Amino acid sequence: MNTNVQKSSAGDRWGPWVYRSLLYMPVNEERFLAKAHTRGADAIILDLEDSVALQEKAAARKLLPAAAKLLADKGIDVVARVNSPIRLCIPDLEEVVGPHVKGIWLPKCRSVDHVQMIAETIAELEAERGMEVGSTWMAARIETAQSFLRIGEISAAHPRVRAVGLGGEDFSLSIGVEPSQETLIYPKQQAIIAAYAAGVAPLGLVSSSADFSDLDTMRQVVRQSRRFGFIGASCIHPAVVPILNEGFRPAPDEVERAQRVSSAFYAAVKEGKASIQVDGKMVDYPVAYRADRVLERDALIRAKESKTGRG
Repeated sequence: MNTNVQKSSAGDRWGPWVYRSLLYMPVNEERFLAKAHTRGADAIILDLEDSVALQEKAAARKLLPAAAKLLADKGIDVVARVNSPIRLCIPDLEEVVGPHVKGIWLPKCRSVDHVQMIAETIAELEAERGMEVGSTWMAARIETAQSFLRIGEISAAHPRVRAVGLGGEDFSLSIGVEPSQETLIYPKQQAIIAAYAAGVAPLGLVSSSADFSDLDTMRQVVRQSRRFGFIGASCIHPAVVPILNEGFRPAPDEVERAQRVSSAFYAAVKEGKASIQVDGKMVDYPVAYRADRVLERDALIRAKESKTGRG
């Protein structure tokens, strides 16, 4: 019996990732920011990219530090989506890196060199501003066919990378298909495998996240996404947030069974046994470790909800 099965749900780099829902919000829309703390998202992504017109980007990035502080003061975890072109990204980082922004959402991530250059820039800014160097994490977004072929390398490119995901709309455009579960399932699975291999959090849905008109279908997609290995996702509409929060947490009956499996198995291990039956099903180390992951995930989510006053 192999007792050396990897127990952790990924490597050490992703840490206690508890973001089931990350809600995009344009940084230059004050009416949206005013309601951000009521949306229930585990994190807010202040967007400088797609939701901001090119001619407005310089003004928008100047708004970000105050917006981040406003949200952080209300107990919200803030992430910033910067622009991909270097001439836009570096000025973005000058405004974004600070004590109120926990992570950088890096879209259209191209290569290992791209990740490392952005990470080095962040380190310089952290040092200049008296922050702990390394405290700002990055999420790498894979959105082209070229970067998809490097997804494993990109996921492992730098210790700052804590999450990776495939941008379904842009990726579909790059390979000439309509975004759907049928066309995206293979690349999405590859993204999940690459994330776990690199020890980072896999974020996303098995289909495109752009269609939020049918919330019942969205619930099914989220549940399936969790079964495939995703642990959270971003969204563009507040109505999707509670669906992500519910779908990416263990269900009560799942937690109850995990508790029984874990308790029974480790009691048996003390008696020198390496496999037992629970509810008529065989339980050995991999099964017990999966139960442990369920319990660990449930505990992390409960702790975050307790901290933020939700749940």
